[in-house]
Amino acid sequence: MDVRPKVVIPARFSASASALRYRAIVNARALSEAVLLAGGEPLTVHPWAPGGVVSAREVAQRLDFADAVLLPGGGDLAPQSYGQQVISQDVYDVDVEQDGFDLAVAQWALGAGVPVLAICRGLQVVNVARGGDLRQDMTEPHRYVVHDLQLAPDSALAVITGGSVRASCFHHQELDRLGDGLRAVAWSAEGVVEAVELRESTGWFLGVQWHPEDTYATDPAQAAILRAFVAAA
Repeated sequence: MDVRPKVVIPARFSASASALRYRAIVNARALSEAVLLAGGEPLTVHPWAPGGVVSAREVAQRLDFADAVLLPGGGDLAPQSYGQQVISQDVYDVDVEQDGFDLAVAQWALGAGVPVLAICRGLQVVNVARGGDLRQDMTEPHRYVVHDLQLAPDSALAVITGGSVRASCFHHQELDRLGDGLRAVAWSAEGVVEAVELRESTGWFLGVQWHPEDTYATDPAQAAILRAFVAAA
């Protein structure tokens, strides 16, 4: 019997959930299903970083069992985490504990060579964890936008998807200065960076600004991304 690789997905904090009486930790059902259908076992983990602080050792101890890490979408990172003050009224759902945990998980997983798929906020987390920063508000936000992307032909993303990606996006922020070792490999028509890879990595990594889980059931390219991620696990 084949054993499914364990894919850790840090939960998002939620003020409420329809099936629960109190505050909740949640993950998108479509995202969990996408991992499951790609052959992985999706495991939601509780973000724990009181005051926004958690040690690398604690993260390593908690997640030692993980075969892979998926950093999902969610609210905005606190601009202070990348050396800025809030300059946009559209910055939303900031939670310093969420930020502290996600950043520590990204640093641990990339350092340990654990396969990582970073989606939307997750991509931004990786960029900040590697010393990059964000543009707090895009001139034209990609909310409910589905569009074709230009791919770097020599990228792993191009190989995985067959060179064509139609991305389902929901984001109002974008990468600005890229973090150490990150390379842009996909762009929107107006030049927004939509995917990155690591120039040198001890493990599989892909960061995408869109949401593969939105269309994985009908788009072979999105399904291929999830399968490649799980296969690496």
